[in-house]
Amino acid sequence: MQVSRYGFGAAPIGNLFSEVGEDAARAAVDAAYEAGIRLFDTAPHYGLGLSERRLGAALADRPRDSYTLSTKVGRLLVPAEGPFGRDEQGFDVPADLRRVWDFSRDGVRRSLEESLARLGLDAVDIVLIHDPDDHWEQAVGEAYPALAELRDQGVVKAIGVGMNQAEMLTRFVRETGVDTVMLAGRYTLLDQSGADELLPLCAERGVSVFAAGVFNSGLLATHDPSGTYDYAPAPGPLLERARRIAAVCDRHGVTLPQAALAFPLRHPAVATVIVGARSAAEVTRNAALTARPVPEDLWTDLAGEGLIP
Repeated sequence: MQVSRYGFGAAPIGNLFSEVGEDAARAAVDAAYEAGIRLFDTAPHYGLGLSERRLGAALADRPRDSYTLSTKVGRLLVPAEGPFGRDEQGFDVPADLRRVWDFSRDGVRRSLEESLARLGLDAVDIVLIHDPDDHWEQAVGEAYPALAELRDQGVVKAIGVGMNQAEMLTRFVRETGVDTVMLAGRYTLLDQSGADELLPLCAERGVSVFAAGVFNSGLLATHDPSGTYDYAPAPGPLLERARRIAAVCDRHGVTLPQAALAFPLRHPAVATVIVGARSAAEVTRNAALTARPVPEDLWTDLAGEGLIP
């Protein structure tokens, strides 16, 4: 498969943190497609299925062979007992469903079937094992073989794992035959821990890396660094480091988010950068940033000041 250099992360249109209207969600997907993005990533976890439903509806009129779609397994959605409040895992949706961890063979197949129903599709291209941090044994012993079987049968084209850490992803690459890994927040301007073992191993074995969370949840999203790092208030030393990076960017006529979007693609193992967006305006802004060239001297100066390897 060929994927676009940038992909659309559909967690925000699942009402991540705050509500996104139906029209705004559709407009965000439309803007991504019109900007040339052809990789779309979602998961049952995102908005208790809302992200999948919205993404499937927005792509319904597009030629199926014109884009690549990935979703994830590991969390089943089951009915919750009322009265229903709001979801407590970061999404502004009614908690009429609850997530149940399940990396079993049957759980994987059931999860995929339910995702296809929400998406309104007969198949997806890529399936990722989602956040198996505390479930290594079942994920590698049951979920991976189940997905490998589906890949062998031609039901899906590629399989992999998506996590916010590099260590377990490295184990998956070393011990299984995954095609891809999604590395969130661990190969960015502020955190290159994924480059220690994971990325070189992926390059050696031909495993494609999807770099996600390149703004580290917000700190790198604006040229004047502020906000959160890994979904918590940014520690002072990291905030200062981001400001020093921004100052170097200034000297080269580059903005901090522009550099954050470009940085991961410098590594040969990284196939695409997944960027979440909740509106057409965000998509358009990010597309404009990725279209601008970043001078090689910027990376030289950042390395010279010890801000990147």
